Amino acid sequence: MSEPSPWRQWQPWQGQSGHASMLASHADRERAVDVLRAGYGEGRLLEDELEKRVARAYQARTVGELALLVADLPQGPMPFAGAVQQPVPHTFLPAPQPPVNGKAVGSMVCGVLTVATLGVTGVPAVILGHAARAEMRRTGESGEGYAMTGLVLGWLSVAGWAVLVAALFVAAVASGS
Repeated sequence: MSEPSPWRQWQPWQGQSGHASMLASHADRERAVDVLRAGYGEGRLLEDELEKRVARAYQARTVGELALLVADLPQGPMPFAGAVQQPVPHTFLPAPQPPVNGKAVGSMVCGVLTVATLGVTGVPAVILGHAARAEMRRTGESGEGYAMTGLVLGWLSVAGWAVLVAALFVAAVASGS
């Protein structure tokens, strides 16, 4: 009976995923050797241990064998191609931003256009602004700043028209007397 090969101790355990038995590529071997050299550079491996592990890395047939070679180093074990990534827990993700209300954007656009349209878009800005604020309270959407900008500019436009109409009325009454 022949003596068991010392290589047997490095044979991977066949886990549930089956990725450990996937054949290793040249790039996989080079990544493992890079991890080993980094471990040696940090003083985690002795020179003779590095040489033995590098030789085993170049002889490795499977990704599992390479993972065992670097498992005790900070950069190991190496990720396999096709491994399923665990999603980041929701606790660590940024809070989702609510969508911006379309009526609020429309109100702001109409409010800004009051200068170019000589105030004609002021009334739609006011109507859209009030509708947007009511809708945002109900749905939780964002866009309060847009709605307020449209409301302020719209009301300024409406007030400007009211002052102009009042001045024309006063001038008409004064000239008629």
